[in-house]
Amino acid sequence: MKLDVSPFELSCACRSHFLVVLVACSLAANDASNSRPLGAQDFSDLRLNQIQVIGTHNSYHRAPSPGLQRWLAVAGQANGQAFDYSHVPLAEQFGRLKIRQIELDVFADPRGGHYASPFFYRMMREQNQDAGPDPNAGGQLDQPGLKVLHVQDIDYLSTTPTFKIALRQVRDWSRVNPRHAPILILVELKDEVHALLPTKPIPFTREQIEVVDREILEVFERAHLFLPDDLRREAETLPAAIAKHGWPAVGELRGKVLFALDNEDAIRDRYLEGNPNLRNRVMFTSVAEGNPAAAWFKVNDAVRDFDRIQRLVRAGFVVRTRADNGKQEARRNDVARRDRAFASGAQWISTDYPEPRREWSDYQVQWEGAAELRVNPVTSSAKTPGR
Repeated sequence: MKLDVSPFELSCACRSHFLVVLVACSLAANDASNSRPLGAQDFSDLRLNQIQVIGTHNSYHRAPSPGLQRWLAVAGQANGQAFDYSHVPLAEQFGRLKIRQIELDVFADPRGGHYASPFFYRMMREQNQDAGPDPNAGGQLDQPGLKVLHVQDIDYLSTTPTFKIALRQVRDWSRVNPRHAPILILVELKDEVHALLPTKPIPFTREQIEVVDREILEVFERAHLFLPDDLRREAETLPAAIAKHGWPAVGELRGKVLFALDNEDAIRDRYLEGNPNLRNRVMFTSVAEGNPAAAWFKVNDAVRDFDRIQRLVRAGFVVRTRADNGKQEARRNDVARRDRAFASGAQWISTDYPEPRREWSDYQVQWEGAAELRVNPVTSSAKTPGR
């Protein structure tokens, strides 16, 4: 997810002026078709690319405190609404809501404490204003290691303050529910500097990127994961493997977890350095179709890129897209983007609203009958390699 940053001026009784950056979510869009819900007894023989599941966007996110929300609204109503969404804990998403894809925004913190005292939390406490909950109440942010939050200093509340906490929550739920459909974890590595925010992220150098794979492998046993090497097998490239063997059956992937790198920038390129076909790597990456690492694609705008998504999934690739954009669909009960995403054939469709905000509307993203997954309307009847 890319963020648009705009500076705005904040006033306070005890201080003259503060300049801050409001980082507004640039979400992507999306949409539906009628495809029958799929029961657990039905999907074992279908390939991974022949199903669809619901995911959540920024799955760790907790909305800023009401006091901070009021400050953010100085930039305008739409900007003030941009961070106004919260997700329930991951285990509840997997269990009650049947979510099978989550997204984590990850910051490097090799020494620990870099994100432990956000500027706005500190400033509001100094002014005896409602600062909301302490993001470091348990001291987890003081420890070295990767952290999970949305935007430093301004949108920092998280149900999983560290990457390892998030990974352990996924692992522990999966162990107790070993027959679940495979879970995709989308990881965005964030090091963008926002000029007017005082905390500058630590760059994701090659060394810091290696920490991501390492922390994953420290939490999950190898047998718990489905990695690029598992898809490639004896082939030289991932596209060649898909053409020859196709994706595994859902039954083979029950209880397993996949990882994908959200970045499509220099961080992704550094992740691929020395591993152009993702050999010995943990995460899939979104690259050009002719790339030796091409298998999974991030295509967030299912309205603009509807035809591209359908072309990719018909070619055997798997795609993640988005069902709602900028929190506006839920406020208007506008299902057009959601329905377009459903109809596109994208295998993972993520949302901020797996359940509705009733004070706004009945908008939500869920399969009929609250099913775990459903048959893919584009690929379910397609002939697949390896059959």
